[in-house]
Formats: sequence, C-alpha cells, structure tokens
Amino acid sequence: MTVSPLVVLDCDSTTIQDEVIELLADAAGTRERVAEVTERAMRGELDFAESLAERVATLAGTPETVFAEAYGRVRLSPGIRELIAAVHGRGGKVGVVSGGFHEVLDPIADDLGLDFWRANRLEVADGALTGRTVGPVIDGEAKAEALREWAEAAGIPLAATVAIGDGANDLRMMSVAGLGVGYNAKPIVREQADVSIEGDLALAIPLLDRLG
Repeated sequence: MTVSPLVVLDCDSTTIQDEVIELLADAAGTRERVAEVTERAMRGELDFAESLAERVATLAGTPETVFAEAYGRVRLSPGIRELIAAVHGRGGKVGVVSGGFHEVLDPIADDLGLDFWRANRLEVADGALTGRTVGPVIDGEAKAEALREWAEAAGIPLAATVAIGDGANDLRMMSVAGLGVGYNAKPIVREQADVSIEGDLALAIPLLDRLG
C-alpha cells in the first residue's frame, strides 16, 4: 500500500536556490555583512535568533517594495515541482518552514501549491522595514514543531514524514521526521542526515517508498 507522506522542506537554499535575506540585503547595501552572518549560523557557530536579529537590523529603512523585487529574483531549486507533484500524487502533503520571511515565502507557496508554510515576519512602518521582526522567531525548534503540527493536522504519522534541509537550523526537524534528508547540505547536516542528495530535489522521490 502506498503511504501518503508529509514532506517538509526548508526554504532558503533548499526549496529555492537563494537566501532571501541576502536578496533583501542587496537592496539595503548590506549583503556582504549578512552573508557572513548567514554562513556562520548555517555552520552552527551562532544562535539562530541572534543571527536573525543581527541580519534583519541591517535592513532598517529599506522600502517595503523590496519584497516584490526579492521575489522576482528567486530561483526555484531543480526538481522541486516534480517532488511536490509526486507527494501530491501519493495523496500526501508538502510544507515549507523557513527561517526567512513570509513576505517572500507567501508568493512562492502560492506558485508551488504548498499545503502548509511558515516563516518569520518583518516589521514595516511608514512603508519601510524597521530592522526588526514581529511574532515568534522560526528557529530550529519551531521548524520541528511545525512538522509535528502539520503531521497531526493531516493525520499523517511521524513515521511517514520527511524533512529536507541544508543547514544546522534544520537538524531538529530532521530528527523528528521519519526520514531526514540533507540537500546540498553543510557538513554538520551530512553527518546527521539519514540520506543526503545533491543538486536535484527529484532525487528525494524514490525515498518516499522507504516510508512506513
């Protein structure tokens, strides 16, 4: 019998090829500073919430039109549409949980036909970013909680869930899922993932047959 899976993916450098914070930072003129902090966070050298606050602070004063500009530059990862179609073809669900931002993830979710998605929100006042986020921070623990919550909502057992990510912030949800998959993953993730794939998310499709 075919299992109806739940596949939950990280967004930046997994569902898409880009880091949204870096696309936003391009417009703010702070990309170099942001990229350095992002890399340290992904290697597990920085607390995610602290690194997020540090990066977002560099965006203060940037016009909110930057969201559409960033979305226009997003590049989907190879195989993402095929993977989503395969999961839906098995009666399953697909979610994306992101340490990035709803303001860019929302149109991506609409384009891809995602079932669930969750991200941080950027504070905007008088048409410009304040350099702060609002609401709960989506860190590694929040990603794991999203996977549990969505599995329960869909009536899918954790044994039939897959978590796909590339950075240290994805390790908690990968440990909760039935199968943890590293995608173009950092060394710390490759060491702990059940499986690692490179270059094409469609390579995760055969892994769906391992779920029980």
